[in-house]
Amino acid sequence: MYEYLNGKLAYKCPTYVVLDVNGVGYHVNISLYTFGKIKDCEQCKLYVSFQVKEDAHSLYGFAEEGERRLFNHLLSVSGIGASTGRIILSSITPTEIQSAIVHGDVKQIQRIKGIGPKSAQRIILELQDKLKKEGADTLISVPQHQSVPEEALTALVMLGFNKVQAEKALTEIQKNDAAQFTVEELIKEALRRL
Repeated sequence: MYEYLNGKLAYKCPTYVVLDVNGVGYHVNISLYTFGKIKDCEQCKLYVSFQVKEDAHSLYGFAEEGERRLFNHLLSVSGIGASTGRIILSSITPTEIQSAIVHGDVKQIQRIKGIGPKSAQRIILELQDKLKKEGADTLISVPQHQSVPEEALTALVMLGFNKVQAEKALTEIQKNDAAQFTVEELIKEALRRL
């Protein structure tokens, strides 16, 4: 529903901020990681995840788009809610969490308050393949100015294709055909080969 909010920080503390966007104050829950990124800012942009429960509608904000993606992945795990997801992201950095999941490091995830051995194993079981498929740089924000092959690769990965296979297909297309492709043409040709 919301992609991001950009405005003045009317109030900030380690657990939430009030973001004034054109005169409307939004109460946005944040992780300690995000607080560390914005604590010295007066103006900021937060990528938002809107969560609806029976008794509340809540906004969760993240300084980086990759942190929000990881938060949404965590919410897809059975038994992990928004509060637990925020605790996980407050305990260790998103990159460390992703690395622990990809490498099956149960002990690292278990160190997080409120996460026992069964929950840690469930997180790894349900997210390991997804995060491996997205690639190691999934938490890095997508650059604004990508080359045509990079943009095509990003699109193919978002469509669910393995990053390594997609890169290989794109390399073969460019090696065998000297023509200049648009992003759309490159994606269509890669889809024929994948």
